[in-house]
Amino acid sequence: MRNPKTTEERSRIMGSIKAVSKLETLVTTELWRRGYRVRRNVKSLKGTPDIAIKKYKIVIFIDSCFWHVCPIHGRIPKSNIEFWNDKLLRNKERDKEVTKHYEEINWNLLRIWEHEIRGEFEITVNKICDFIEHAKTHVKKGPPE
Repeated sequence: MRNPKTTEERSRIMGSIKAVSKLETLVTTELWRRGYRVRRNVKSLKGTPDIAIKKYKIVIFIDSCFWHVCPIHGRIPKSNIEFWNDKLLRNKERDKEVTKHYEEINWNLLRIWEHEIRGEFEITVNKICDFIEHAKTHVKKGPPE
C-alpha cells in the first residue's frame, strides 16, 4: 500500500534538491581529468549553465529527464496534475528562451540529457569534449557576454 506524502512533506523534499547534481560532478570531474578547465553553475550567465567556458563562449546544460520533460523518460506525476503540467511546460519554455538567447549572442550551446550520461557515460563525455574542441577552434564572433 502506498503511503502518499503530505503537501508539506513533498515541499520539504523538493526544496532539499541541490542545484549541483551528482551527474554534474561526474561529468566535470572527468572533464577536469582530461584537462578541460570548466566552471559549474555560472550564475552570471543566463539560465545558470551547468558547465561553462566563457573564453570560448561555451555553455553546456545537463537536462534531467523529469524537470526538462525528456521525450523518452519524462513523466507527469499522477497527483496535482495541473500544477505539474504548468510547471514542466514552463521549464520547457524557459529552455527554449535560454537556447534562443545563446544563439542570438553567438555562443556555443550543448544540451545533454540525463539518460545519456547514465546510459553511455564515456560516449557522452567524448561528445562533450568533441563539442568543446570544435568550439575552441571556431570561436564565434558576436557581442560579448
